[in-house]
Amino acid sequence: MTVTQGFLDDEIFSIISDAAEKAGVRAFVIGGYVRDCFLGSPSKDIDIVVEGSGIALAEAVGEAVRSNVTVFKNFGTAMLRFRGVEVEFVGARRESYRRDSRKPIVEDGSIEDDQKRRDFTINAMAFSLQKEDFGALIDPFGGIRDLASGIIRTPLDPDTTYSDDPLRMIRAIRFATRLSTPEHPFCIVPESLESIRRNRDRISILSRERITEELNKMLLCARPSLGFRLLDETGLLEKILPQLSRLKGTETVDGKGHKENFSHTLEVVDNVAALERELIASGELTDHVFEDGQEVIRPRTEPNLWLRWAALLHDIGKPATKRYDPQAGWTFHGHEVVGARMIPKIFQAMKMPLNEKMKYVQKLVGLHLRPIALVTEEVTDSAVRRLLFDAGDDIDDLMVLCKADITSKNQKKVERLKRNFDIVKGKLVEVEAKDAIRNFKNPIRGEYVMETFGIPPGRPIGILQEHVKDAILDGVIENSFEAADRLMREKAAEMGLFPVAGQPVPEAATTPGETPSDTQGLPVKS
Repeated sequence: MTVTQGFLDDEIFSIISDAAEKAGVRAFVIGGYVRDCFLGSPSKDIDIVVEGSGIALAEAVGEAVRSNVTVFKNFGTAMLRFRGVEVEFVGARRESYRRDSRKPIVEDGSIEDDQKRRDFTINAMAFSLQKEDFGALIDPFGGIRDLASGIIRTPLDPDTTYSDDPLRMIRAIRFATRLSTPEHPFCIVPESLESIRRNRDRISILSRERITEELNKMLLCARPSLGFRLLDETGLLEKILPQLSRLKGTETVDGKGHKENFSHTLEVVDNVAALERELIASGELTDHVFEDGQEVIRPRTEPNLWLRWAALLHDIGKPATKRYDPQAGWTFHGHEVVGARMIPKIFQAMKMPLNEKMKYVQKLVGLHLRPIALVTEEVTDSAVRRLLFDAGDDIDDLMVLCKADITSKNQKKVERLKRNFDIVKGKLVEVEAKDAIRNFKNPIRGEYVMETFGIPPGRPIGILQEHVKDAILDGVIENSFEAADRLMREKAAEMGLFPVAGQPVPEAATTPGETPSDTQGLPVKS
């Protein structure tokens, strides 16, 4: 079969073809680029397999296009960039595996050998770059047929494919998730699913980093729930993320049951994906980034992976907090607090970053009930100020998560809650515009407290600062230094603390080192 749809019209392919002919080797485009061409979404990443030295051909092409070539000798690969396209070269090879490792024993091979070692038939297709059959499709395993049928299938016996490299089990699920659309769903063939179940213990030889990389890609798909259901059905989820597996199932006592939390969680993840996609398209979501030491606000253009993780883990504390009360029924009181405490251990086990990304997920899990609580209560300025203060710049993502968390089989209930939720969202915008509280800074600094009362660092300083902060957030006093200082001195007197002799009562509008923007006033609560 010769390709006629213009998939190889890019100049880079003819350049590679010329260089291969001069070098006396055969070259082929293989893998994801070929698959995505037939799906109508050719990518900017091109894999070239060479019957010969991939590094040598890369260097010849790099010289022809005047592009630097990066060589990875340990892997026998080389990479160059040409007009925004990343091209990777590797020599054709055959592989064999030891039982206790996913690192293969590699030997030089032919294009046929190389295709046999590929994970799935849809990723084993290749285009010839030889002059005599330029553009011919080489498809020994029927990948084009499987692509049209929406099938994920291994080129060889699945037990061999998955046992050799257990990461392919998770990749099979990830591809079924990524490639599926409502119009054209993809599924893993039954014999392959059974093989994954049989070989699931083999993932013990994989590094956590590689597993997490696949989960991250799965979470960034349009409907991540497809992947996590397959992970559960094949027994992989229990081995990868047992805390999520424990959300499964329901209990009934005295005729009262609770929501099936695993299904609910997956619905929330899908809801977050859809909501975020919609808000990115409308330009309503932004990200705070640092450029040259300055914080800059940019419109979000790509999904936030860590928002997806927060959605996946938002109810992770429910199994530990599940209780049955004869009057109230099933309760999960405090599950958001327990869940937030579980995040560091989960991130550590999954080899995910233990930095601000983890803290972001922990914050959203810990706060995810707060906006929902406001939906069912009278929305006061004080409650909104506290939510803005606690969420800070992550308030918009928190609101996405909370809206996604509104699920029920009772559609009228969902619609009512979403209407009320929109009222809360409007109140957030109103209070933020009026008070700018998300970047609140306490007018009373610790150094000022120590200087005023002549005390060393210690608990009284925190008590005074907290007292002032609470009064401002509750609207008891305005957000000015003068009001804060008066309140601080009143509270200090109650604690038996008095200004150092000769210390004047300040008249300045700001404390030393502060700027006027630090002390812009909030209106007194009426």
